[in-house]
Amino acid sequence: MDAVVALLDGPRAQGAFLLRSVLTPPWSLAIRDEAPLTLVALVRGDAWVAPEEGTAIRLNPGDVAIVRGPAPYRVTDDPSTAPQAVIHPGQRCTGPDGGELCGMSEWGVRTWGNSADGPTMLLTGTYPMWGAVSQRLLTALPPLLVVPGDSWDSPLIPLLADEIVKDDPGQEAVLDRLLDLLLIAVLREWFARPGVEPPGWYQAHSDPVVGPALRMLHHEPARPWTVASLAAETGVSRAALARRFTALVGEPPMSYLTGWRLSLAADLLREPNATVGAVARRVGYGSSFALSTAFKRRRGVSPRAHRAAAGR
Repeated sequence: MDAVVALLDGPRAQGAFLLRSVLTPPWSLAIRDEAPLTLVALVRGDAWVAPEEGTAIRLNPGDVAIVRGPAPYRVTDDPSTAPQAVIHPGQRCTGPDGGELCGMSEWGVRTWGNSADGPTMLLTGTYPMWGAVSQRLLTALPPLLVVPGDSWDSPLIPLLADEIVKDDPGQEAVLDRLLDLLLIAVLREWFARPGVEPPGWYQAHSDPVVGPALRMLHHEPARPWTVASLAAETGVSRAALARRFTALVGEPPMSYLTGWRLSLAADLLREPNATVGAVARRVGYGSSFALSTAFKRRRGVSPRAHRAAAGR
């Protein structure tokens, strides 16, 4: 498994919230849904993304914004326009006073706005949950980033715009996968931009020594790895691997492996009927006791407490 693919694998959209908004100015949406990650793509017209703290950024057609939650923000025709709708957790929508929403209506499949043919069209994709595996990715992103449409050539936005209004069998799965593809494409473009400092693990995937080591750790987390066995697989000395891995990734190989195993365990524990013992074996711990000890030391709670909290 490619190390970057593995770290991007956590945000797989499953039943993600997707919406096409068609709007005529003035319009302004206050987003308070506390979602960990949202993509906003401007198909046509003009829009601004305005964080509660920070500088508002204007979107042009083809631009894609990624907003890292849970801080509130606005999507608006102009930063000075007062909010007309408030989006709450669970995508519940109200007026600014908390009462019935006026002026916004549904205009077809996954389509919403204040007019049927407004000059502005937005596509919004919201990830309502974020897996522990991808915390490395989430923390590497700024609260708001924008990839300009004129800096990359991607068919994904027009394709998503076409698919989002369909109601064919299996359409939810189609949209989920398109959202994942768009997220990965935008992140690749963002990390490649001048002046952006990609996280160490992202840059390390192309290294001839550390890249293969990362792929092996991700592909076989349950294998009883040591620095010596990992070095033998990559064809370098133990000292050379440890030194190079730590310099590029930011932590030693076995520390990285522990974090990866426990992040995997945190996600696997969310699965129905998963037992601590079964999860322990899948991520490389010999017993539920061994996993529980490591999990509590690193994450501050027991696996059972983590699973109970995730199920609320």
